[in-house]
Amino acid sequence: MEQVSMTRRHLLSAMAVAGIGGALPAVGRARSGDGTPARRKDSIGVALVGLGYYAEHLLAPGLEQARHCHLAGIVTGSPEKIPAWQARHRIPDRNVYSYDDFDRIADNPDIDAVYIATPNHLHKPLTLRAAAAGKHVWVEKPMAMNAGEAREMIAACRAAGVQLTVGYRLRHEPTTHRLMAMARELPYGRILKVRADAGFHAYDDVDPARKPWRLVARYGGGAMYDMGVYSLNGARYLTGLEPVAVSARSETSRPHLFDEVDETTHFTLEFPGGLVAECSTSFGRNMNTLRADCERGWYELTPFQTYNGLSGRTSDGQTFSDQVPHQQARQMDNDALAILEGRAPLVPGEEGLRDMVVVDAVYASAAAGGKRIVL
Repeated sequence: MEQVSMTRRHLLSAMAVAGIGGALPAVGRARSGDGTPARRKDSIGVALVGLGYYAEHLLAPGLEQARHCHLAGIVTGSPEKIPAWQARHRIPDRNVYSYDDFDRIADNPDIDAVYIATPNHLHKPLTLRAAAAGKHVWVEKPMAMNAGEAREMIAACRAAGVQLTVGYRLRHEPTTHRLMAMARELPYGRILKVRADAGFHAYDDVDPARKPWRLVARYGGGAMYDMGVYSLNGARYLTGLEPVAVSARSETSRPHLFDEVDETTHFTLEFPGGLVAECSTSFGRNMNTLRADCERGWYELTPFQTYNGLSGRTSDGQTFSDQVPHQQARQMDNDALAILEGRAPLVPGEEGLRDMVVVDAVYASAAAGGKRIVL
């Protein structure tokens, strides 16, 4: 039986690298005598940290579909949420934590990794505590509030001997991989210019006296942190290059709501060789396109950062689309396999740091009236 499990693990790993990881049926989740999920040798126990919309509606369902990781625990500052989570996911009392007693997780062998899906200002302190507890860290984007925090997180995880990976789910997705391959192969010749736009219109009905955290500066709110990272990361993997300079400006149409964070930010990335990417992000406009104009044609993904239905097309009539049943399940399975097989994750902390360096420069440029900042 163990030999079958190991064979399946290695087969799935190979399929994940090839971009066809959804082809095998899911393994049934065994139960222990008390009805809680039984621990499997080939499955990473994950504690979700922060039980907001993303954890409840995307990460928890993704863990139900995953093959190599499972929901083992929860960490929350909202005790009223605990009974429903325990009932729905059979989580035992011993695997439930608050932020106050989070450090006790060090003594829990059921939990191998934590997935931090909290407001952005908590990413660093929770990462440092998880690393000190000897747990692998999966942290949502943006990785941190700034590049300095990101470096601290990388150093802490390295010192503790645990993996740190950032939740860039698109980096695990086949259509995105196709764009990354095109950046290397240049099927339409040299890329001449890039467009990367990510945003949505929301928050019209918000009470200015009770703003959600994404509209509050001290929590890491603002369009650039939330959606701008998609545009930035997309421009980087579309070109396969790292920016050497940036300039930016921000604007708002609802100053009564966006009096401390950016509603819309436009930023220009300069790459080696004179290539430029014009990027935008917004909480006030719907936009979802990643495009490369080349010497002999163009290609684009529209949309390029939704949870499903990514759709690509080229100037010569080719089309390609997302075939992944659940992006978060694929992402977490790949990250779990990296732990199980003792290899580096697909999206390590260093990848998040590269974006944070640019995010810092975007904010600095916008604050300085669009000043060009060399990276």
